[in-house]
Amino acid sequence: MLHFRRLVIAGTALAATLTMAPAASAVSAPDGSSVKSASAVVTLRYDDSQARGWEAAIAAGVASWNANVDNVKLVEAQPGTRAEIQIVATSGWPQATIGPVRPGGRGRVELGSQAVTQGYDKTRIAAHEIGHNLGLPDTKPGPCSQLMSGSTAGTACRNAVPDAAEQARVESAYANAAASRIQGDGRLVVDAP
Repeated sequence: MLHFRRLVIAGTALAATLTMAPAASAVSAPDGSSVKSASAVVTLRYDDSQARGWEAAIAAGVASWNANVDNVKLVEAQPGTRAEIQIVATSGWPQATIGPVRPGGRGRVELGSQAVTQGYDKTRIAAHEIGHNLGLPDTKPGPCSQLMSGSTAGTACRNAVPDAAEQARVESAYANAAASRIQGDGRLVVDAP
């Protein structure tokens, strides 16, 4: 507890600690049960300065990933610093490059207003497209409970939370800094129905 208080008081130390802090991840034990082990947290910076009108949806999508994946943390890049994930607003359909994006690497998210015009939820769109940068492909068709089912879940779907399988897949891609060894797919995926 003393360590936590010290981090809150020393904001700069907190940022430095977050990039190196251990995180719990599930590992299979010899008997097949799940055991928690520590791995480093990979911090990825995003720049949404070109995504006017999407700020709240991006913040909520980022918060969803940060709350549901232990070994990857998304943080907003400070002005003038390089970001691994570039988020922009466009007039077309949402699209993103498939990762996993590595620290120092580059991913792109395009949040298209055409999907919003057709009734799709902005927060779900933002979380879904960020999921692509974290290495997840589409799972179309799919139910609303799967974030990566995208548009096939329909316009009534508001779920912006990755399911357990999606969470595990991202954690596996970034376990023990594995993302630095895994080549990102790099394909651009357009999320039109």
